[in-house]
Amino acid sequence: MAVEAAKWQGALAELGFATRTVAGGGDADRLLPGLAIGAAEPPTGSELDDALRDADLVVVENLCSLPLNPGAAAAAARVLAGRPAILHHHDLPWQRRRFRDHPAPPVDRRWTQVTINELSRRQLADRGIAATTVYNAFAVGRRGGGPAPDPTGDDLRSRVRAAVGVDHDRRLVLQPTRAIPRKNVAGGMRVAAELGAVYWLLGPAEDGFGPELDALVASAPCPVILGTGGCDLSIHDAYRACDVVALPSTWEGFGNPSIESAVHRRPLAIGPYPVAGELAAFGFEWFALGEMDRLGRWLDAPDPGLLDRNAAVAEAHFSLDDLPARIASVIPDL
Repeated sequence: MAVEAAKWQGALAELGFATRTVAGGGDADRLLPGLAIGAAEPPTGSELDDALRDADLVVVENLCSLPLNPGAAAAAARVLAGRPAILHHHDLPWQRRRFRDHPAPPVDRRWTQVTINELSRRQLADRGIAATTVYNAFAVGRRGGGPAPDPTGDDLRSRVRAAVGVDHDRRLVLQPTRAIPRKNVAGGMRVAAELGAVYWLLGPAEDGFGPELDALVASAPCPVILGTGGCDLSIHDAYRACDVVALPSTWEGFGNPSIESAVHRRPLAIGPYPVAGELAAFGFEWFALGEMDRLGRWLDAPDPGLLDRNAAVAEAHFSLDDLPARIASVIPDL
């Protein structure tokens, strides 16, 4: 979510806005600890008003969407009442079992509600809330500054594989996610096992999933790599090193690896989460979790045309270059 917020900030700057960030932690221009998830006390109205007083437009990133800090969400809604704001919803309460009885996000005549998928937009509409979908955006192709053919790429791939201990001719399946229940780590391991590959889980265990991850690793049907092993590797390095990207999730609000795999020209093994079908309808050619025989045959005789077509779909529909215009279309009257 922080990555997408940074992209929005850059797009707003392109639209002529001077931007600043207010958050409960991390690298923000203004820190209000009461905004953090699990904060003991929410920020006061006066703290929020002071932080936002000079803003012509406020973009609220998921704070009023998932009830992870209800007190802060309520305080923000009070302070922003009657002021131009965009509520950017990455998730909605009923999409998580533990929050399914929580009410819908707040509304105000001066606010625009923005979702990152059509499923969420329709679910808000069913609750009487009008919203607009603005899909996540990515640097794609040379025009967008994304990965392009690179004569040093094979050397980079070899160096990254050596850093994490994978032979150059061994298949490597990358799951570039955290380890939490809905990411379906066991499913990612099965993908690697069926392809005779090493499984690489890039992100950490969160939300108390550590013991379950340990058990999965102990009984894994394939070799497993966790994290970067202390190596200084970027997400782009990991994509370059792998042969297959796995996104076996049961739920994602969007699922950035679905597009990132296309940008980095890697085949994708994808789980049946609802938004995956919405994204696939743009024309992506992916492999379902039950199609590992077909993916294995593709790896034996790769078809560059599939990768070309996926990259073209990503550039046509999810380019970061187009994000400023998409945001401009949802900015409320100032």
